[in-house]
Parts: sequence; C-alpha cells; structure tokens
Amino acid sequence: MSAVSNPAEREDVTAVRTRGRTTVVVIGAGINGISTFRDLAMQGVDVLLVERNDFASGATAASSHMIHGGIRYLENGEFRLVKESVQERNGLLKIAPHYVKPLQTTIPIYSTFSGILTAPLRFLTHGTGKPRERGAFLIKVGLTLYDTFSRDGGSVPRHRFLGRRKSLQQLPSLDANIKYTATYYDASVHDPERLALDVLRDGLAAHEGARALNYVEAIGLDADGLRLRDRETGAEFSVQADVVVNASGPWTDLTNEELGTETAFMGGTKGSHIVLDHPELLDATGGREIFFEHSDGRIVLIYPLKGRVLVGTTDLEADPREPARCTEEEVDYFFDLIGHVFPTIAVDRSQIVYRYSGIRPLPHHDDTAPGFVSRDYRIERRKDSGQPTVFSLVGGKWTTFRALGENLADNVLGELGRTRITGTAGVRIGGGNGYPKTPRRKLEWLRDNVGDDERGRILFERYGTRAADVAVYIAAGDDAPVVGDALSTRELAWMVEHEHVRHVADVIFRRTSLAFTGDVDAPVVRAIAEALAPLMGWDAVQVDAEIADAAAQLRDAHGVEVSEGVEV
Repeated sequence: MSAVSNPAEREDVTAVRTRGRTTVVVIGAGINGISTFRDLAMQGVDVLLVERNDFASGATAASSHMIHGGIRYLENGEFRLVKESVQERNGLLKIAPHYVKPLQTTIPIYSTFSGILTAPLRFLTHGTGKPRERGAFLIKVGLTLYDTFSRDGGSVPRHRFLGRRKSLQQLPSLDANIKYTATYYDASVHDPERLALDVLRDGLAAHEGARALNYVEAIGLDADGLRLRDRETGAEFSVQADVVVNASGPWTDLTNEELGTETAFMGGTKGSHIVLDHPELLDATGGREIFFEHSDGRIVLIYPLKGRVLVGTTDLEADPREPARCTEEEVDYFFDLIGHVFPTIAVDRSQIVYRYSGIRPLPHHDDTAPGFVSRDYRIERRKDSGQPTVFSLVGGKWTTFRALGENLADNVLGELGRTRITGTAGVRIGGGNGYPKTPRRKLEWLRDNVGDDERGRILFERYGTRAADVAVYIAAGDDAPVVGDALSTRELAWMVEHEHVRHVADVIFRRTSLAFTGDVDAPVVRAIAEALAPLMGWDAVQVDAEIADAAAQLRDAHGVEVSEGVEV
C-alpha cells in the first residue's frame, strides 16, 4: 500500500474508471496472470490486469530462480507436466535469452541402491512414507527417462555420471564421502521480476484495449460489475466485464471470497531462501547449481547467482492470510544442508545479505506430503446468473507460464465465442528480440547501442536489447548517478514513465537487483527516494514516509537492517 497520503489519481486509473467497461479482467499480476493478459491482448481482446500490490511482487518474486523441467515430478508420475516443462524451458532459452540461461546442475550421491524399495511405496502413498535417500540406481533411471523428454533434438547434452575421484577433481570442496555425482542441464531465470515485466509490456504493446494497473485491488462483484479499489488514493469504482480471471495464486480462495464465493481450491506451502555473500562457497559450486536430497527427503539447492549464493528451499504448510517470512529455524536448516554437501566450508549469519519467503500456489492437498503435491494446474469455471463468468486458476509454476497463459486464454476465448488469431510459442519476449548470440556479437551490440563500459553492461543485463531504448531516453535529458553505475536519475524517470514504478520499494526489489545482492543501505534508500521525489511529486514528508516504508519491508520481510538515520 502507498506510503504517501492522498496522491493524485494516476492517468491510467482515470482512463479505466471513466471508460467503465472492458471484455476481460485478470486479477493478479504474477507471472501467470501477466502471461494470460499478454495472450489475450495478442488476440485483440480488451483486457484489464489489476494487481493489489506491485506487479510480480507475490509468489512470482519468491521463486528459486529456476526454469526447470522438473525431474522430480517423474517420481509423482506427472509425465505430462515434465514433458510440458522441458518443452517450455527449451522454448524460453530461445525467446527470453536475456533472462533465461542454461544451468549445469550436479547431484551429489551417497549410495548405489538406496530407495529402490521405498520409492515405489512413496509414489503409491503420495509421499506419506518415511523419506529415504535416492541412490545412484534410481537417479540414473530418472535421468535416463528425463533425457528422453529434455534433449530438444540433441541441443541439450545428455546427463553424465562420475565416480568419487573424478567428481572431487571437478568440485574439490564436495563431501569426500560421496560415491558419485550426476550432472545434467536445466535453466535459470536471473531476473524473474523483470522477465514478468517484459511479458507485461509486450501485452500492453499488443493491443490498445489492454490496460494494466498495479496497486489496485478487486473488492467485490455485483450487478454493477467488478468493484475495484485504488490503493494509492482509496477511491473505489466499478468496471463491467464479460469474463473475470482469478489468477491470484496462493490467494485465489481469498479473492473468490471477496467476489462473493466460498472456495477451497488452494493449499499452498511456504518456501524460503537465503542469499549469501560468500566467495568461498561461490567458488566451491564451480558455477553449477548443486541440487540434492537433504536428510528429510526435501529437494534443496545451492546456486551461484549474481556473484552471490542462493540457498533454498523449504516446503512448509502456510496460511495465505499471514505474511510469509524466512524464520531462524529455516536459516539453521539451510546451514545444515550446506554443511551436508560442503562440510569444510563455514557459514554464519553475517554472510546473509538477503532472505525471502513466499507461498507456492499449490492445490488443496489433504494429507499428501508437501513435496508430493502436484505442481500442475487446472482451471475452475463458475457462472452465476447476471454476473460475468469467473475462471479460477489453481496451481501453476514459473517454467510453464507461457503454455498456462495460452491454455487459460483459450478458455476465455471459448467463453467469449472468439477464436485464437495468433499463438505465443516461439514469440520472443521484450529484450530477447535481436539478442546477440555470441560474446563477439554482444560486444558489438554494446558498442553500437549502450557503450561497453560498466554502465552499458548493467543496462544490457537489466533490459536485454530494450537497453537501446533506455539509453536513448537517458541521453535525451540531464542525467546524474543515484547509485554509482547501477542507477541514474534518467533511468528512474524511465522506470516511472514506462515501468509503472510507484514507490522506492518497487525499484530496489523488482526493477533492480539491489536488494537481492545486498547492495542496499540507508544512503541508497534515501538517494533513490530523493531522486524519485520530483518525478512523483513528493514533498519532504512523503520522501521520509517512502524511506520508512522501504526500510520496514527490508527489515521485516528480508532480514536487512537499513534503519540507521531512518525513522521507521
């Protein structure tokens, strides 16, 4: 919610309010809601996307930064999901190469035949049996099967197994008690929030009848239409629509409750992560994700990213009405799993630069163990007399967002009696258009568009080839550094004008990686707030309120204390 009192209504809110009608409203601007929005816009459908907080600020921002085929879903028998996931992963490597990158993944293995008897039992009982480590035989079978889904016509290398000696030659800090390692290839998303924003901008550009509003929440549904509240001003208004799509993720049931319907579709679990500034651990990973089964049967990861090390994740029951927080017990769990794989590397809390937690949008699962709950999705339809059809999305994961958005859009199109006019498969996303494929081409692109200095490289990493437009915008006015080479006044103006920035928190958490990498302190927060002030029309009181709000979010949700000299 706004840290600033009684701001003027935004132009885009005014436009939606005065028009008062659209064809489809999508509630929830996580990656799946955004993907559905883009797909519908590409079909020429008038579509409004509303999000009660900032775009991509919920479950979408709390991911493990993985775009993966889901090898472990094979154990659940979810072959359709694995096939779709690897197809979408391979597709994203092509259509979003600015954010989605290949990732070599290594599994340390401690036994040969462990789990052969217990794995079928756990499959039949949906994970209620006692966890038992998967040995080399089971992992070999799984990876061989995975290769049949995953190889993309041979462009993705086959998995490989190594014994202890060769494994330790490649990764000398691994536990010397391992018997084997298995290595295969998946993918990661370096900036998930920015990828979501790129998909959003493509949707807005696809059709003049497409609109997107952050900090606007759905609060009711009646004969007058969908009731909305602008959380920036407190103003309420109604928008009529033929179809409403509830893509609220783990909050889907709560949104349906606001719309006047009781549902029990969701049963999300909490997943937490920590980010470490730890050069020794970073070096020990060898640039690979270390992906393995911990002693409790939970699949966990240690992953080098942006010069830091991401460690996760947990899988705990959660209440979507309560904010998800990474607890000290979870931190202890992460330290234990690091020690399990890299026993000679010491870690402590002083090396944590960021922590985060989110709730997965999983379906209601009764007694099924969290790790065995399906990561697949389904679509629920409801039609009450005199009201628009409501589709509720249940489930969904980052990797399959394009296919999910297409499927959900097809349901909407069928409801409207319209036919699809174009597909999204193979359509490049935002800054992935014209992305240079080789280091030489990249250097040429930098020199021709943004400069090959540090500032140019940061812009390219942040925007992909859209950095060329940002650079032109920056050059068209007076520019000054805000956070060294990482951010400038004209780039902030671009973010306000083109990327829906409303608050300091939007910048440090979702338009940049400053918070994630631990590069935010009290002076940085103040510098960003003061640079945004003339763009947003804030006075000194409002600047202080923004600083306090960002500091509180950093402290409460992410374990980062920046309150020195800041009243919170």
